[in-house]
Amino acid sequence: MGVPVNFDSVSLDGLLSDWVCALREFSVEAVAVLGPDPFGTSEDRQVVAVHPPLVADAAKALAESRDFGAPWRDSDAPLVAWQYIAKSDHLSSSRWRLLWLAHGFQTVVRVEFSLPAGRAFECFMFSPRELTDRSEAASLVWSALNIWPLVKRCIADARSTLSPRERECLVLAFQGLTARESSARLHCSERTVNYHLANAMSKLRVDNKLAAIQRACWLGAI
Repeated sequence: MGVPVNFDSVSLDGLLSDWVCALREFSVEAVAVLGPDPFGTSEDRQVVAVHPPLVADAAKALAESRDFGAPWRDSDAPLVAWQYIAKSDHLSSSRWRLLWLAHGFQTVVRVEFSLPAGRAFECFMFSPRELTDRSEAASLVWSALNIWPLVKRCIADARSTLSPRERECLVLAFQGLTARESSARLHCSERTVNYHLANAMSKLRVDNKLAAIQRACWLGAI
């Protein structure tokens, strides 16, 4: 299932709006994307995208919970989860579930996109009805997989303060190239590559290249 977008002028809000419109075929009316806090612990998550805006409070409560987060990943849980919120055993003690129910949503399908060092982006798709057909959930997962590269790019543009050249140098370092090899690829001096890498490390608040690469991944920039 594709989402018609203009690749030359796509915004995160517009992309999510188009995606939710396409998902209404399966009664999905809200999408929330959580990502790691690049300056926090492995359990700290942020809302990096949500549509429509009126469910932002429920998305924030989900991010602040531990549900589907680091403990879920540490237990080798599946990358895809399908839950009927109203029948959850944890409903009475779960603020995010109560908020989503208050907004009229009953079912959530979650898809995880793993990142280095035990982090992940998590895409949640919410429906106001109970999904009873496994093929419906599978179609939602397929939709998320198809659109994720574009969503990730928009998230990176919205979250990252890295310049295009700084990101380029980090990508090449992530691929295993030395500064000298990167300079040959980029047709610049080795000193220039090291300058961009140093700027990236400063912006990402780290003092080594590996840590900078990890945090850039957590932002979606790589």
